Amino acid sequence: MANQDFIVTAPPHIKSKEMVSSGMRDVAIALIPLVAVSLGFFRLYALVNIIACVGTALVCELVMRKLMGRKATIGDFSAVVTGLLLALILPPTVPFWWAMIGTVIAVAIVKELMGGLGYNLFNPALFGFASLIILSRLFGPISKSLSLGAIDGVTSATPLTFIKTVGSGLAGLRPGYWNLFFGHAGGAMGEVSVLAVLIGAAYLLYKRQITWHIPASIIGTVFILTAILGKNPLYMIMAGGLMLGSFFMATDWVTSPDSKVAQIVYGVIIGVLVVVIRLYAAPTGAVAYSILIGNALTPLLNRVFVPRKFGALKEVA
Repeated sequence: MANQDFIVTAPPHIKSKEMVSSGMRDVAIALIPLVAVSLGFFRLYALVNIIACVGTALVCELVMRKLMGRKATIGDFSAVVTGLLLALILPPTVPFWWAMIGTVIAVAIVKELMGGLGYNLFNPALFGFASLIILSRLFGPISKSLSLGAIDGVTSATPLTFIKTVGSGLAGLRPGYWNLFFGHAGGAMGEVSVLAVLIGAAYLLYKRQITWHIPASIIGTVFILTAILGKNPLYMIMAGGLMLGSFFMATDWVTSPDSKVAQIVYGVIIGVLVVVIRLYAAPTGAVAYSILIGNALTPLLNRVFVPRKFGALKEVA
């Protein structure tokens, strides 16, 4: 037989639209514990921003698909997931209109202008979040927000503030491990409870929407490298958005590598970047920047670590 031509499509490599929808629906279900904890701690602040992000994501996708002459795909739950994730990685008191700007960047630019689900190089929610950080530094911090009631802990220092305080007088002010695990009202909405993240992650692993390779390699690398550098590895893992990013964002079907070996290398790269950025630059946004850099390296990793071929056709003279 002569050389065969094969068509390789963009990820996620799922058999049908129904499976894409069910996969995204599973991610949305897995985020319910985080949403519940956020609502419990931050009440109306969380509710307003979640509604703003999810609503903006759905509208953006409808408008962009209409403008580009494509069929609406809001039924695949990808816009809902993007809106939820962006809301959860933002502080609760961020103005809702600021959260909406990040959502427009995430859905309209990163997702739809690149061709829609399966064609985006970067995780949309993380790119929208990183864009907001850059914009706030260009135009100054955003402080105006609706007054929706007092919240304990919101005005206190976030857990990431104490990343570099091992051996200093501030170390005693850090939240304890039990608070970080069960619930601590500081930082972004999705960072307040490691337990909530693990419950959602367990559901995704059970439904086989993700595998252990990426989260384990990220968390393991962060633990080992932090210990080597003489810092607190357990606190480094539990504080901030490392757990959320490892299970819910770095594992994104579209922006992560295909083969298991490539996924482990990808996770190690992200883990190293998280530690380096947190310790030697700015802790805020370290997980987002690290995963986005990992996203940019995904095409290269897919080329270097090519999965073994099965059932290849031999050329017959």
